[in-house]
Amino acid sequence: MFISIFYIWYLLLLVSYFLMLFGFLYFSYRSDVLSNMVSFGALFFVFINILLFLILMVQDEDLHHETLPLFTFTLLLPIVLIGAILLVSTAFVGLFKLLSKEKDVSKFINRLENRLNETSKIKKDIIRKINHVLIFIGLIGLWYISYNMVRESTNNDDNNEKIKIDPDSTNMLYLYFRILTKPNSIENIMFSLQWFYYVLFFFFYIFCIIMLVNELTRKTKYLAFPFNILPILIMSEEEKQSYCTYLYFCIGQMFAAFLCPPMVFFAILGMSSIGDLMTSQVGIRYGKKHIAWNPNKTYEGTLAGTITSFIICVIFIGPFYGILLAGAFMIFDISTSKPIKLSDNLLIPIGCSIMYVIIRYILDLEYYSVILQYI
Repeated sequence: MFISIFYIWYLLLLVSYFLMLFGFLYFSYRSDVLSNMVSFGALFFVFINILLFLILMVQDEDLHHETLPLFTFTLLLPIVLIGAILLVSTAFVGLFKLLSKEKDVSKFINRLENRLNETSKIKKDIIRKINHVLIFIGLIGLWYISYNMVRESTNNDDNNEKIKIDPDSTNMLYLYFRILTKPNSIENIMFSLQWFYYVLFFFFYIFCIIMLVNELTRKTKYLAFPFNILPILIMSEEEKQSYCTYLYFCIGQMFAAFLCPPMVFFAILGMSSIGDLMTSQVGIRYGKKHIAWNPNKTYEGTLAGTITSFIICVIFIGPFYGILLAGAFMIFDISTSKPIKLSDNLLIPIGCSIMYVIIRYILDLEYYSVILQYI
Protein backbone atom coordinates (compact mmCIF):
# COMPACT_ATOMS: atom_id res chain seq x y z
CA MET A 1 0.00 0.00 0.00
CA PHE A 2 2.75 2.46 0.97
CA ILE A 3 4.77 1.73 -2.18
CA SER A 4 2.00 3.23 -4.31
CA ILE A 5 2.66 6.67 -2.77
CA PHE A 6 6.34 6.19 -1.95
CA TYR A 7 7.57 7.69 -5.21
CA ILE A 8 5.51 10.85 -4.61
CA TRP A 9 7.23 11.27 -1.23
CA TYR A 10 10.54 10.43 -2.87
CA LEU A 11 10.02 13.12 -5.53
CA LEU A 12 9.23 15.67 -2.80
CA LEU A 13 12.46 14.75 -1.04
CA LEU A 14 14.40 15.05 -4.28
CA VAL A 15 12.96 18.50 -5.03
CA SER A 16 13.48 19.68 -1.45
CA TYR A 17 17.12 18.63 -1.43
CA PHE A 18 17.69 20.29 -4.81
CA LEU A 19 16.15 23.56 -3.61
CA MET A 20 18.27 23.55 -0.44
CA LEU A 21 21.48 22.85 -2.34
CA PHE A 22 20.65 25.46 -4.97
CA GLY A 23 19.75 28.02 -2.30
CA PHE A 24 22.97 27.30 -0.42
CA LEU A 25 25.06 28.04 -3.52
CA TYR A 26 22.96 31.01 -4.61
CA PHE A 27 23.27 32.86 -1.29
CA SER A 28 26.86 31.85 -0.58
CA TYR A 29 29.49 34.53 -0.01
CA ARG A 30 32.25 34.55 -2.62
CA SER A 31 35.06 35.14 -0.13
CA ASP A 32 34.19 31.87 1.63
CA VAL A 33 34.87 29.71 -1.41
CA LEU A 34 36.52 26.82 0.42
CA SER A 35 33.97 26.67 3.25
CA ASN A 36 31.14 26.81 0.71
CA MET A 37 32.67 24.04 -1.41
CA VAL A 38 33.22 21.76 1.58
CA SER A 39 29.74 22.48 2.96
CA PHE A 40 28.08 21.86 -0.38
CA GLY A 41 30.07 18.63 -0.82
CA ALA A 42 29.04 17.39 2.65
CA LEU A 43 25.37 18.27 2.06
CA PHE A 44 25.37 16.68 -1.38
CA PHE A 45 27.07 13.51 -0.09
CA VAL A 46 24.52 13.02 2.68
CA PHE A 47 21.48 13.88 0.55
CA ILE A 48 22.50 11.67 -2.39
CA ASN A 49 23.14 8.74 -0.05
CA ILE A 50 19.75 9.19 1.61
CA LEU A 51 18.07 8.98 -1.80
CA LEU A 52 20.22 6.01 -2.77
CA PHE A 53 19.48 4.06 0.42
CA LEU A 54 15.73 4.68 0.08
CA ILE A 55 15.80 3.20 -3.44
CA LEU A 56 17.72 0.18 -2.15
CA MET A 57 15.21 -0.22 0.68
CA VAL A 58 12.36 -0.30 -1.86
CA GLN A 59 13.94 -3.36 -3.45
CA ASP A 60 13.70 -5.29 -0.19
CA GLU A 61 10.07 -6.29 0.42
CA ASP A 62 10.78 -7.12 4.07
CA LEU A 63 11.31 -3.39 4.71
CA HIS A 64 8.06 -2.24 3.07
CA HIS A 65 5.78 -2.78 6.05
CA GLU A 66 7.40 -0.67 8.78
CA THR A 67 11.01 0.36 8.14
CA LEU A 68 10.66 2.09 4.77
CA PRO A 69 7.59 4.17 5.77
CA LEU A 70 9.26 5.13 9.07
CA PHE A 71 12.45 6.32 7.36
CA THR A 72 10.57 8.13 4.59
CA PHE A 73 8.27 10.00 6.98
CA THR A 74 11.17 10.83 9.30
CA LEU A 75 13.12 12.32 6.41
CA LEU A 76 10.30 14.27 4.79
CA LEU A 77 8.05 15.30 7.68
CA PRO A 78 10.58 17.79 9.16
CA ILE A 79 10.89 19.46 5.75
CA VAL A 80 7.10 19.78 5.48
CA LEU A 81 6.78 21.21 9.01
CA ILE A 82 9.69 23.62 8.51
CA GLY A 83 8.13 24.73 5.21
CA ALA A 84 4.83 25.41 7.01
CA ILE A 85 6.62 27.42 9.72
CA LEU A 86 8.39 29.37 6.98
CA LEU A 87 5.09 30.33 5.33
CA VAL A 88 3.45 31.28 8.64
CA SER A 89 6.47 33.35 9.74
CA THR A 90 6.64 35.15 6.41
CA ALA A 91 2.93 35.94 6.54
CA PHE A 92 3.20 37.14 10.15
CA VAL A 93 6.13 39.45 9.42
CA GLY A 94 4.39 40.77 6.31
CA LEU A 95 1.24 41.50 8.31
CA PHE A 96 3.30 43.20 11.03
CA LYS A 97 4.98 45.48 8.49
CA LEU A 98 1.62 46.25 6.95
CA LEU A 99 -0.04 47.23 10.24
CA SER A 100 2.93 48.64 12.17
CA LYS A 101 3.86 52.29 11.95
CA GLU A 102 7.55 51.39 12.07
CA LYS A 103 7.20 48.99 9.14
CA ASP A 104 10.05 46.92 10.59
CA VAL A 105 11.71 45.93 13.85
CA SER A 106 14.90 47.87 13.22
CA LYS A 107 14.75 49.78 16.51
CA PHE A 108 14.46 46.59 18.53
CA ILE A 109 17.32 45.00 16.59
CA ASN A 110 19.51 48.08 16.99
CA ARG A 111 18.95 48.12 20.76
CA LEU A 112 19.83 44.45 20.95
CA GLU A 113 22.98 44.94 18.87
CA ASN A 114 24.11 47.88 21.00
CA ARG A 115 23.66 45.89 24.17
CA LEU A 116 25.62 42.96 22.74
CA ASN A 117 28.41 45.24 21.57
CA GLU A 118 28.95 46.19 25.19
CA THR A 119 29.46 42.54 26.13
CA SER A 120 33.05 41.44 26.79
CA LYS A 121 34.92 39.25 24.31
CA ILE A 122 34.92 36.35 26.77
CA LYS A 123 31.14 36.42 27.20
CA LYS A 124 30.58 36.77 23.45
CA ASP A 125 32.67 33.67 22.86
CA ILE A 126 30.67 31.74 25.46
CA ILE A 127 27.39 32.86 23.87
CA ARG A 128 28.62 31.69 20.46
CA LYS A 129 29.69 28.23 21.59
CA ILE A 130 27.76 27.24 24.70
CA ASN A 131 24.89 25.87 22.61
CA HIS A 132 27.30 23.34 21.08
CA VAL A 133 28.28 22.17 24.55
CA LEU A 134 24.65 21.91 25.63
CA ILE A 135 23.85 19.78 22.58
CA PHE A 136 26.74 17.46 23.45
CA ILE A 137 25.66 17.14 27.10
CA GLY A 138 22.00 16.66 26.14
CA LEU A 139 22.75 13.88 23.66
CA ILE A 140 25.07 12.15 26.13
CA GLY A 141 22.32 12.25 28.74
CA LEU A 142 19.76 10.90 26.28
CA TRP A 143 22.10 8.11 25.22
CA TYR A 144 22.93 7.16 28.83
CA ILE A 145 19.27 6.93 29.84
CA SER A 146 18.22 5.02 26.73
CA TYR A 147 21.27 2.73 26.87
CA ASN A 148 20.39 1.58 30.37
CA MET A 149 16.73 1.13 29.43
CA VAL A 150 17.65 -1.04 26.45
CA ARG A 151 20.17 -3.03 28.49
CA GLU A 152 17.64 -3.75 31.22
CA SER A 153 15.04 -4.84 28.69
CA THR A 154 17.38 -7.14 26.75
CA ASN A 155 19.32 -8.75 29.59
CA ASN A 156 17.36 -11.31 31.59
CA ASP A 157 17.91 -12.04 35.26
CA ASP A 158 20.21 -15.00 34.59
CA ASN A 159 22.48 -13.10 32.22
CA ASN A 160 24.08 -9.95 33.56
CA GLU A 161 26.51 -9.46 30.66
CA LYS A 162 26.61 -5.98 29.19
CA ILE A 163 25.42 -5.22 25.70
CA LYS A 164 28.23 -5.93 23.27
CA ILE A 165 28.97 -3.91 20.18
CA ASP A 166 29.57 -5.85 16.99
CA PRO A 167 33.03 -4.76 15.73
CA ASP A 168 31.92 -5.03 12.10
CA SER A 169 29.17 -2.48 12.72
CA THR A 170 31.82 0.18 13.37
CA ASN A 171 33.71 -0.49 10.13
CA MET A 172 31.57 2.02 8.27
CA LEU A 173 33.54 2.06 5.01
CA TYR A 174 33.25 -1.73 4.78
CA LEU A 175 29.48 -1.51 5.35
CA TYR A 176 29.20 1.25 2.75
CA PHE A 177 31.02 -0.78 0.09
CA ARG A 178 28.92 -3.81 0.98
CA ILE A 179 25.66 -1.90 0.49
CA LEU A 180 26.81 -0.61 -2.90
CA THR A 181 28.10 -3.96 -4.15
CA LYS A 182 25.39 -6.11 -2.58
CA PRO A 183 22.13 -4.12 -2.54
CA ASN A 184 20.20 -7.00 -0.97
CA SER A 185 22.36 -6.69 2.14
CA ILE A 186 20.87 -3.36 3.23
CA GLU A 187 18.44 -4.91 5.70
CA ASN A 188 21.17 -6.79 7.59
CA ILE A 189 23.44 -3.76 7.64
CA MET A 190 20.71 -1.39 8.82
CA PHE A 191 19.81 -3.61 11.75
CA SER A 192 23.46 -4.33 12.62
CA LEU A 193 23.96 -0.65 13.45
CA GLN A 194 22.97 0.48 16.92
CA TRP A 195 19.56 2.13 16.93
CA PHE A 196 21.04 5.21 18.60
CA TYR A 197 23.09 5.74 15.43
CA TYR A 198 19.86 6.77 13.70
CA VAL A 199 18.81 8.99 16.62
CA LEU A 200 22.05 10.96 16.32
CA PHE A 201 21.85 11.27 12.57
CA PHE A 202 18.21 12.33 12.42
CA PHE A 203 18.76 14.88 15.19
CA PHE A 204 21.48 16.64 13.21
CA TYR A 205 19.58 16.11 9.95
CA ILE A 206 16.63 18.08 11.33
CA PHE A 207 18.90 20.59 13.08
CA CYS A 208 20.84 21.16 9.85
CA ILE A 209 17.70 21.73 7.76
CA ILE A 210 16.35 24.24 10.31
CA MET A 211 19.61 26.21 10.36
CA LEU A 212 19.94 26.02 6.58
CA VAL A 213 16.45 27.42 6.06
CA ASN A 214 17.18 30.06 8.69
CA GLU A 215 20.29 31.21 6.84
CA LEU A 216 18.64 31.20 3.42
CA THR A 217 15.70 33.28 4.69
CA ARG A 218 18.08 35.65 6.49
CA LYS A 219 19.73 36.47 3.18
CA THR A 220 16.51 37.32 1.35
CA LYS A 221 14.14 40.22 2.00
CA TYR A 222 11.00 38.32 1.10
CA LEU A 223 11.01 35.41 3.56
CA ALA A 224 11.17 35.16 7.35
CA PHE A 225 11.93 32.45 9.89
CA PRO A 226 11.66 32.47 13.72
CA PHE A 227 15.41 32.10 14.26
CA ASN A 228 16.53 34.92 11.96
CA ILE A 229 17.53 36.89 15.04
CA LEU A 230 20.26 34.37 15.95
CA PRO A 231 22.99 35.93 13.77
CA ILE A 232 22.57 39.19 15.70
CA LEU A 233 23.59 37.38 18.86
CA ILE A 234 26.75 35.71 17.57
CA MET A 235 27.97 37.48 14.41
CA SER A 236 29.79 40.70 13.66
CA GLU A 237 28.76 42.95 10.78
CA GLU A 238 31.49 41.50 8.55
CA GLU A 239 30.52 37.91 9.40
CA LYS A 240 26.87 38.54 8.50
CA GLN A 241 27.79 38.57 4.83
CA SER A 242 28.80 34.91 5.02
CA TYR A 243 26.94 31.97 6.51
CA CYS A 244 26.72 31.86 10.28
CA THR A 245 29.05 29.48 12.11
CA TYR A 246 26.13 27.44 13.48
CA LEU A 247 25.26 26.34 9.92
CA TYR A 248 28.80 25.09 9.34
CA PHE A 249 28.63 23.33 12.71
CA CYS A 250 25.35 21.60 11.76
CA ILE A 251 26.62 20.51 8.34
CA GLY A 252 29.88 19.17 9.76
CA GLN A 253 28.17 17.25 12.56
CA MET A 254 25.48 15.83 10.25
CA PHE A 255 28.23 14.50 7.98
CA ALA A 256 30.08 12.99 10.95
CA ALA A 257 26.86 11.48 12.35
CA PHE A 258 26.22 9.83 8.97
CA LEU A 259 29.75 8.47 8.67
CA CYS A 260 30.60 7.37 12.22
CA PRO A 261 29.18 4.99 14.86
CA PRO A 262 27.80 6.61 18.04
CA MET A 263 30.86 6.43 20.31
CA VAL A 264 33.15 7.85 17.63
CA PHE A 265 30.63 10.56 16.85
CA PHE A 266 30.41 11.53 20.53
CA ALA A 267 34.20 11.93 20.58
CA ILE A 268 34.08 14.18 17.50
CA LEU A 269 31.15 16.19 18.84
CA GLY A 270 32.97 16.60 22.16
CA MET A 271 36.06 17.93 20.39
CA SER A 272 33.97 20.30 18.26
CA SER A 273 32.11 21.66 21.28
CA ILE A 274 34.05 21.39 24.55
CA GLY A 275 37.48 21.20 22.91
CA ASP A 276 36.76 24.21 20.71
CA LEU A 277 35.33 26.21 23.63
CA MET A 278 38.36 25.40 25.77
CA THR A 279 40.67 26.52 22.98
CA SER A 280 39.07 29.93 22.63
CA GLN A 281 38.49 30.56 26.34
CA VAL A 282 42.05 29.70 27.39
CA GLY A 283 43.37 31.64 24.42
CA ILE A 284 41.36 34.75 25.28
CA ARG A 285 41.99 34.60 29.03
CA TYR A 286 45.57 33.36 29.27
CA GLY A 287 47.00 33.27 25.75
CA LYS A 288 50.23 35.22 25.31
CA LYS A 289 52.12 33.45 22.51
CA HIS A 290 50.22 33.96 19.27
CA ILE A 291 50.69 31.56 16.38
CA ALA A 292 52.82 33.31 13.76
CA TRP A 293 50.66 32.41 10.75
CA ASN A 294 47.39 32.66 12.68
CA PRO A 295 47.57 35.67 15.04
CA ASN A 296 43.96 35.23 16.19
CA LYS A 297 44.95 31.98 17.96
CA THR A 298 47.47 31.20 20.67
CA TYR A 299 49.63 28.21 21.52
CA GLU A 300 48.15 28.12 25.04
CA GLY A 301 44.60 27.89 23.69
CA THR A 302 45.46 25.24 21.10
CA LEU A 303 47.29 23.14 23.69
CA ALA A 304 44.33 23.36 26.09
CA GLY A 305 41.90 22.34 23.34
CA THR A 306 44.13 19.46 22.25
CA ILE A 307 44.48 18.07 25.78
CA THR A 308 40.72 18.39 26.33
CA SER A 309 40.05 16.65 23.01
CA PHE A 310 42.43 13.81 23.92
CA ILE A 311 40.67 13.24 27.25
CA ILE A 312 37.27 13.19 25.56
CA CYS A 313 38.48 10.76 22.89
CA VAL A 314 40.04 8.41 25.46
CA ILE A 315 36.72 8.24 27.31
CA PHE A 316 34.74 7.33 24.20
CA ILE A 317 37.11 5.57 21.77
CA GLY A 318 40.32 4.78 23.65
CA PRO A 319 43.91 6.10 23.66
CA PHE A 320 44.96 5.00 20.15
CA TYR A 321 42.22 6.85 18.31
CA GLY A 322 42.45 9.53 21.00
CA ILE A 323 46.03 10.36 20.01
CA LEU A 324 45.16 10.37 16.30
CA LEU A 325 42.03 12.51 16.54
CA ALA A 326 43.44 14.90 19.15
CA GLY A 327 46.48 15.36 16.93
CA ALA A 328 44.18 16.03 13.98
CA PHE A 329 42.26 18.54 16.11
CA MET A 330 45.48 20.41 16.87
CA ILE A 331 46.51 20.54 13.20
CA PHE A 332 43.04 21.61 12.06
CA ASP A 333 42.77 24.25 14.77
CA ILE A 334 46.06 25.99 13.99
CA SER A 335 45.37 25.79 10.25
CA THR A 336 41.95 27.50 10.24
CA SER A 337 41.02 30.10 9.25
CA LYS A 338 44.63 30.89 8.35
CA PRO A 339 46.46 29.71 6.31
CA ILE A 340 43.48 27.57 5.23
CA LYS A 341 40.43 29.81 4.84
CA LEU A 342 38.03 27.18 6.11
CA SER A 343 35.78 27.09 9.17
CA ASP A 344 37.02 24.80 11.94
CA ASN A 345 33.36 23.92 12.55
CA LEU A 346 33.57 22.11 9.21
CA LEU A 347 37.14 20.84 9.14
CA ILE A 348 37.21 19.23 12.59
CA PRO A 349 34.11 16.97 12.28
CA ILE A 350 34.53 16.20 8.58
CA GLY A 351 38.30 15.67 8.76
CA CYS A 352 38.19 13.56 11.92
CA SER A 353 35.29 11.39 10.72
CA ILE A 354 36.99 10.67 7.39
CA MET A 355 40.25 9.90 9.20
CA TYR A 356 38.48 7.43 11.50
CA VAL A 357 36.67 5.48 8.77
CA ILE A 358 39.83 5.19 6.66
CA ILE A 359 42.04 4.04 9.56
CA ARG A 360 39.32 1.70 10.81
CA TYR A 361 39.01 0.17 7.34
CA ILE A 362 42.73 -0.15 6.59
CA LEU A 363 43.95 -1.34 10.00
CA ASP A 364 40.70 -3.10 10.98
CA LEU A 365 41.36 -1.83 14.50
CA GLU A 366 38.30 -1.55 16.72
CA TYR A 367 38.10 1.33 19.21
CA TYR A 368 38.07 0.74 22.94
CA SER A 369 35.39 2.69 24.78
CA VAL A 370 36.22 3.33 28.43
CA ILE A 371 32.78 4.72 29.19
CA LEU A 372 31.08 1.45 28.13
CA GLN A 373 33.11 -0.44 30.72
CA TYR A 374 31.76 1.57 33.65
CA ILE A 375 28.04 1.96 32.97
